[in-house]
Amino acid sequence: MSFLELQQLKKVFPDGTEAVKGIDLHAEAGEFVVLLGPSGCGKTTTLRMIAGLEMPTSGRIAIAGRNVTMLRPSERDVGFVFQFYALYPHLSVAQNIGFPLEAAGVRRAERDERVRAVARSMGLLPLLECYPRQLSGGDQQRVSLARAVVRHPAIFLMDEPLGTLDADQRLEMREFIRGRQQEMKVTTIYVTHDQEEAMSLADRIVVMQGGTICQAGPAAEVYDDPASLFVANFVGSPGMNFIPGHVRAHGGRCVFMPDRAQTPIPLKASIAPGPATLGIRPEFLHASPQGPISGTVVMNEYQGSFRSIHIDAGFTGTIAMRAGESSRLQPGQKIRLDLDAAHARFFDTQSGRRIGHAI
Repeated sequence: MSFLELQQLKKVFPDGTEAVKGIDLHAEAGEFVVLLGPSGCGKTTTLRMIAGLEMPTSGRIAIAGRNVTMLRPSERDVGFVFQFYALYPHLSVAQNIGFPLEAAGVRRAERDERVRAVARSMGLLPLLECYPRQLSGGDQQRVSLARAVVRHPAIFLMDEPLGTLDADQRLEMREFIRGRQQEMKVTTIYVTHDQEEAMSLADRIVVMQGGTICQAGPAAEVYDDPASLFVANFVGSPGMNFIPGHVRAHGGRCVFMPDRAQTPIPLKASIAPGPATLGIRPEFLHASPQGPISGTVVMNEYQGSFRSIHIDAGFTGTIAMRAGESSRLQPGQKIRLDLDAAHARFFDTQSGRRIGHAI
């Protein structure tokens, strides 16, 4: 049995909105699981049901083998970190960190000792007498995390805790959160819509859309082998390029023929003939005089170690190619593209589900 088990978990709000549609999810002891998806996909509602802040319409939640589905938040042994810190403005940093211990009736001497121990480990000792208004956003979120940690909860629940921070603070806190989680070996469920954040933190990513789970797996698996057009587009910056076409027999072998192209792309795998959409990441496209895809350069974006080249490929739409930082491709320039077939993925055009690889 996994440390956290969600079985057919469902949430329908009074207005009839079905926010979560009967999902099954598990997390192992010490695992860092990220719920990733766009706004309104059900990830925060799922987290709030695990915490006990929302009661499920149906389904079951178990933590460490114990059914907690109908228990109050205080009975679940979870540490919740919110996006907007939720610190008490009239309490000092020390009082904010120690508040859960005070609420639990922990003696003053023990409470002070535990607060100082957590503050020392998290670099907050110099700030214990400060108030939230005197702290930076990063320090406020560090205090919020310390307050969750001080009780030694069985599970951490984090709802977009870095959403209000600037880029430097996000990077610092990302490293900090992951380091603390690995040190404490506490099972963590983390909600975000930022796919870069998800890929850098997660042992396993759970991609959600429309109240359902689209795919769950390690970051590399979700990136390299997306289960659907939605996952392929949502994960990655930019997402996968999509090229509509048909799989058909050609010269005694199976090929993919992009719509309105003359050059087929040979396939070594067997894919059923018919309409299909080819997906390819920008890093696996390259300029080639004989390439099957033609287009016009729209934009050449400098990204430091590489350039992102945006190309109007006509019927295919705009696609992105990653090129070396010395690329001098100019807007308006005609170009032909080839692709690394080993990294092509194929999707059913109607259902959006992945149907195979090129090789």
